[in-house]
Amino acid sequence: MTGRVTELRGGTVVVKFGGNAMVDASLQRAFAQDVVELWHAGLRPVVVHGGGPQISAMLDRLGLETRFEAGLRVTTPETMEVVRMVLSGRVQRELVGHINAHGPFAVGMTGEDAHTMTAVRRPAYVDSRPVDIGLVGDIVAVNADMVRALLTQGHIPVVSPVARGEDGQVYNVNADLAASALAVALGASRLVMLTDVEGLYADWPHSTEVIERLTAGALEALLPGLTSGMLPKMEGCLRAVRGGVRRALVLDGRVPHAVLRGVLDETGPGTTVVPDGH
Repeated sequence: MTGRVTELRGGTVVVKFGGNAMVDASLQRAFAQDVVELWHAGLRPVVVHGGGPQISAMLDRLGLETRFEAGLRVTTPETMEVVRMVLSGRVQRELVGHINAHGPFAVGMTGEDAHTMTAVRRPAYVDSRPVDIGLVGDIVAVNADMVRALLTQGHIPVVSPVARGEDGQVYNVNADLAASALAVALGASRLVMLTDVEGLYADWPHSTEVIERLTAGALEALLPGLTSGMLPKMEGCLRAVRGGVRRALVLDGRVPHAVLRGVLDETGPGTTVVPDGH
């Protein structure tokens, strides 16, 4: 592991935090500890978080409909207000608090801040027919200057996946794809996606054998057959390694300290995506 730390020291690691780990306090604390350990090891961690379970719970409390089309949350203007409130007002605050229990490291921000992320409305299709999913955005530009400044000052940025469009509209952005876009913009050495399964299964639902390693080309061939939950994660991994990130990891966030093992240990759990030719 020492050799791996030396290899990665000074490099940026973007970690997408989501799934069950977000609603389990002990897993949240273990995740925060991992992120701080990466920082102490000389890496530069950046956290991008989701918040699906918390958003759905708040919509339910408010009597607003939760609906998904093409694997994405249909986001009305009312839903968008809840998304912003939950992501940057609650989930981000909790995560920043857990990290800062170890010292004055974490700084919360959103993709709106300093025009870090710019988005356009994302089209969606079901059975080849267009469907209206509302204020869901695709990132078309990333200005990572503010994130870089925080890293240079020794901070750990914690980013909510909300972005503004050039039209002034605010969009709900899939956290997996936001993490991928930010990893590419930062020239990150690693992108880590935490999920609620052990990795990418070779033949789901017929088999629970995990694919430990695959190239970008092999992943691209698999994308059309993936389930809606795994699709944005693997699409994000593909975009990352095609955009210059050396490794993209999909890890089981239900396992304590999965991030530390996955980043620093060659035998870490989950699926590793590498560029073609590696």
